[in-house]
Amino acid sequence: MKRTLPWSDQVDVISSDESSSSSSSSSLDVDVQVNDDTTNVATDQPPKEVSSEGLLIRKAEIYQEYMKQLPIPTSRGTIIPFTTWMGLGRSIKQLYGQPLHYLTNILLKQWDKLRIGSEDEHRPLDIVVHPCKAEATIWLVEELHRHTSSHHHIAKLWQSDPMCHAFIDSIFPQFTKAMDLK
Repeated sequence: MKRTLPWSDQVDVISSDESSSSSSSSSLDVDVQVNDDTTNVATDQPPKEVSSEGLLIRKAEIYQEYMKQLPIPTSRGTIIPFTTWMGLGRSIKQLYGQPLHYLTNILLKQWDKLRIGSEDEHRPLDIVVHPCKAEATIWLVEELHRHTSSHHHIAKLWQSDPMCHAFIDSIFPQFTKAMDLK
């Protein structure tokens, strides 16, 4: 059976359970083919299949490790005008040239939703909240998400959200495309 793996090498696993043994513990012969070389391996347990959940957890772990490595900017260049939290987030990404964490993007969307129905809903947000305070708040939340979030929690959120890729900023090539595999 052929599996699509995130690595460049394909691994073919062919299991044969043709022998009927009367004992309760039977071994399973597995042919593993890597780069056109076949190796026959006898195991006491069937091979573990790589589940989509396992791949998603691994992707979340890689994502979280990468995000931890990004430094939070310490100096603020200019005051950024904005009308929504999501708009401020987009401006910050463009100005500083770094992605925002998936959880930060989700939070900004939620903050915009919270404004619906308020008396200041139609006022530009930079009049309601000082731009420097708003930007500092986003960077504080970003730092918390980058350094304290569990990749297991992120994977669960990705698994439950069919549109999660819309809130994952491109951090390195193919990552957001790989998220479509889930």
